Amino acid sequence: MSDKLFKKILVANRSEIAVRVINACRVLGISSVAVYSEADRGSKHSQAADEAVFVGPPPPRESYLDIDKIINAAQETGCDAIHPGYGFLAENPELPRACAKAGIVFIGPSPEAMLLMGNKIESRIKMVDAGVPLIPGMTASAVDPAVFREAAEKAGYPVMIKAAAGGGGKGMRVVYEPDGLEDALAAAQREALNAFNDDTVYLEKYIANARHIEFQVLADGHGNCIHIFERECSIQRRHQKIVEETPSVALDADLRTRMGETAVAVAKAADYLSAGTVEFLVDENGGFYFLEMNTRIQVEHPITEMVTGTDLVVEQIRIAAGRQLSLKQSELSQRGHAIECRIYAEDGENNFLPSTGKIHHYSEPTGPGVRVDSGVMSGTEITIDYDPIMAKLIVHAPDRDSAITKMIDALHDYKVLGVKTSKNFMVEVLKHPAFRDGATYTNFIETHMSERTTNVEAYHSLAAAVASVASLTERQIASVGGGGETLRSTPWQTLGSWEIGDSING
Repeated sequence: MSDKLFKKILVANRSEIAVRVINACRVLGISSVAVYSEADRGSKHSQAADEAVFVGPPPPRESYLDIDKIINAAQETGCDAIHPGYGFLAENPELPRACAKAGIVFIGPSPEAMLLMGNKIESRIKMVDAGVPLIPGMTASAVDPAVFREAAEKAGYPVMIKAAAGGGGKGMRVVYEPDGLEDALAAAQREALNAFNDDTVYLEKYIANARHIEFQVLADGHGNCIHIFERECSIQRRHQKIVEETPSVALDADLRTRMGETAVAVAKAADYLSAGTVEFLVDENGGFYFLEMNTRIQVEHPITEMVTGTDLVVEQIRIAAGRQLSLKQSELSQRGHAIECRIYAEDGENNFLPSTGKIHHYSEPTGPGVRVDSGVMSGTEITIDYDPIMAKLIVHAPDRDSAITKMIDALHDYKVLGVKTSKNFMVEVLKHPAFRDGATYTNFIETHMSERTTNVEAYHSLAAAVASVASLTERQIASVGGGGETLRSTPWQTLGSWEIGDSING
């Protein structure tokens, strides 16, 4: 192959991860092609790429999840590789198979590795053979509830029922008493079927006061496999990560080494190639257990890049082009501390329901050690069609306390008008004494934030003030328009989806 890794890469995704991959292509001097749906016309990612191809209406099944359309877009624009990002088709083995058939390089692992690690039951069996520590529980699914009852008694309550396929908190239920097992089992199966078209579930011991710690791995086609240290992802809501950091305060040098070596063993056992993430639970005594392997780039990959100076997406592309890793394990080290907050379009006043609408104003924090991976801009329309994540705010500082302070300041400087965001909830998390003390367990939100209060009275006072101005503004616009079409909605009508100031929780 020539010095140029690829001629042109199609990015089979949208929003911030598409922009991230496009930027990596630019670093390597590779042309990029974006795909976009009707809902994403004029989107940030479609403008960032060298070319953009329309792939259909807003529903993902008719656009971003349509493999034929993705392959056709790549062929029509002369792409020799496809990067899937994360989500959508990133862990669907049918995409790399279709790529191979079309003579296009898939930037990711083999479909066999995807299938193995994408099924939690099969991957557990494989890891037993590799000597990787597992959480006690089932290594096979079943239909008979009696099998689950027996497994729960053997593991000891509380237990967790988990979907064998997929992730993102779908098809998961914690069961604390035998009486609730069958209802939880049925609910998990229904949710798994709806989310993954597969109702296969299994049961394992639920570890209370656990930490969710993952290790980044890279493996090339020349037998090289390394880990790039850990990310702690214990701050979760509804089993979804919202704040991530590295290094983890729970790991000393010895535990970090042992977990890193285990992560590499997992990747080798799966014959893995590309960037991947091995996820563990760590108990209060420092015991760690394999959870799963994500066969893609992770949402939270930027914090690893910040503390190691490694461009993980560039490494992914290099590996797919047949190159050896540009890094050696002995050359890697962690410098300073990094934190990432996921910025969701969610209404913190209303049980974190997705917030939709047009972003009227958008501005990002800047400064040394501040990074924003964003998929939105002023004018972006947030719809119900896609995941509500808008951006990732990342900071890097010499130590954890400094990183926390920098993140709080950056969150205050992050401005969005038009939709509600989760940023003020993040500030509350970061300011909480338990977080500052490093007591970041997976039950942090339930333990410390369940009685979170909001300044509702101040919200309504400010709402009334905005309503008065909005009403006047609409009358003025209508009178200027001379009887023409007036505004379809006013700030008063859409105030419930506005974020107004840092003092109002959103």
